[in-house]
Amino acid sequence: MTTNQNVIEPISRIVLASSSPRRKELVASLDLSLPVYILSTDADETVLDHWTPQATVEELSLRKATAALAMLREREHKTVGTSDLVIAADTIVALDGDILGKPRNDDEAASMLGRLSGRQHDVFTGIVCIAADSGKTLVASRRTKVKMKELDTLRISRYVATGEPRDKAGSYGIQGLGSTFVEEIEGCYFNVVGLPLSLLSDMLEQYGIRVV
Repeated sequence: MTTNQNVIEPISRIVLASSSPRRKELVASLDLSLPVYILSTDADETVLDHWTPQATVEELSLRKATAALAMLREREHKTVGTSDLVIAADTIVALDGDILGKPRNDDEAASMLGRLSGRQHDVFTGIVCIAADSGKTLVASRRTKVKMKELDTLRISRYVATGEPRDKAGSYGIQGLGSTFVEEIEGCYFNVVGLPLSLLSDMLEQYGIRVV
């Protein structure tokens, strides 16, 4: 990673507003020469009926990022001379105009998987970056198309019993056992995992942070 010398306020720390171990691992894979601080938030995740999937992930990501920024200031986690870059993301699955988030229980997970069986759906992930000092904010999102295999009831039940679907948008994890259900994808694989690295790297460059 190199830092653009034209940036007046260089970033000294990344604050990832997420409790997702998958997003933490993906950020770590970029091998940034910056410390990464994990800060989970309880941001409002209410979705309005008229929001598109793209608007949904961007708005929810923005809420997470702004909530994390407020927590940083309230708890005075920032030290003198530290310039934080807050990063937040949100992922959803969209099918037939419906937004499929994380299942509330195993029955809902099984129902979602039944709907996805044998069909193509969209996965949207939004990313928001906010520089704590300057307030510079970037909002973006990416879409990936995913085609599922035909899944019978027994296979769905066995998968749900593993517990993997419980914290996953759309009730499956492409980086886990859910990968065996995916027939093909069109677009960014990491977008489906929960953090499109290509998009994030482009956004980081706007803050003077270059991955390669």
